Amino acid sequence: MASTRRPVLGAKLERVFVLGIDPGLSRCGYGVLERDARGPRAVAGGVITTDTRECVAERLSALLVDLRALVAEVAPDAVAVERVFFQTNALTATSVAQAAGLALVAAAEGGCEVAEYTSNEVKQAVVGYGNATKAQVQRMVAQVLGLSVPPRPPDVADALGLALCHLASEPLRRSLALSAKTAGQRAHSDRSGTPSRRDLSSRRDLSSRRDLLSRREAQ
Repeated sequence: MASTRRPVLGAKLERVFVLGIDPGLSRCGYGVLERDARGPRAVAGGVITTDTRECVAERLSALLVDLRALVAEVAPDAVAVERVFFQTNALTATSVAQAAGLALVAAAEGGCEVAEYTSNEVKQAVVGYGNATKAQVQRMVAQVLGLSVPPRPPDVADALGLALCHLASEPLRRSLALSAKTAGQRAHSDRSGTPSRRDLSSRRDLSSRRDLLSRREAQ
């Protein structure tokens, strides 16, 4: 019972921002991105394969071992996994979903932020067009990362695309998180009876109107 992880980009894995995983039981692509002030760059990438001669349970077990080792080695801040949205081949969809579930487990066990994106979301984020072809996505991944040619095999390019999608959606996630935090603080303020700024402002306005009315009556 064994799986094989073949590095394709980079000989040494460094601490990075995002690990993208393109799930699959026969071929599971991964791509590692590090982002700094200069922008994102590809640090590593490769493909995890399992022995098709073994039963599904053994292959899944071997894949989980390798995914856990990958997360431990990379120590990413976040892991982006492709969400299985639709597959015409039910058997393929099942195996991809099983592999995706294992990727989510490995990421959660590693204490990483976990996100899922459909292929259309990746296309929209990377190419700007939700119906872009795989070749267009691969070319844009290479362009954004400053690579002379698209990453090979395609599984690696897809994984790097997932990581880029996660980076592109970061501002929106932060905005939503801030909105949720603000809403929570307001709700807590209402429950505790502590007047909000809007309440205090309304009270001052009401007090001012009462003072003005009292002056007019006195005149």
